[in-house]
Amino acid sequence: MKSSKHGKDISVRIENITSFGIWILVKGNEFFLSYADYPYFKDQTLNSIQHVQLLHGYHLYWPDLDVDLEIDNLENPSKYPLKSKTIKKHIGRKSIKQAVA
Repeated sequence: MKSSKHGKDISVRIENITSFGIWILVKGNEFFLSYADYPYFKDQTLNSIQHVQLLHGYHLYWPDLDVDLEIDNLENPSKYPLKSKTIKKHIGRKSIKQAVA
């Protein structure tokens, strides 16, 4: 995420990253993205989480993670009942975590 010049409005920025999720400020509104609901952010680097773009005024994109979210999904979560979850696949002796929708 690039720093803005003095006085310039910042449309999107990561406010805080905790062990439970991410606080993000989008167009003056703050949202919490819990790892339970958004598992693809868990165990990622700070730089990859902080590198977020606001596209077309309503679409959030994390290019390093290839994650897309519409702001409406954050503002009206009841309209989007499907949630991502992490499952474990066991292949032989190895356990692989995979995010699924």
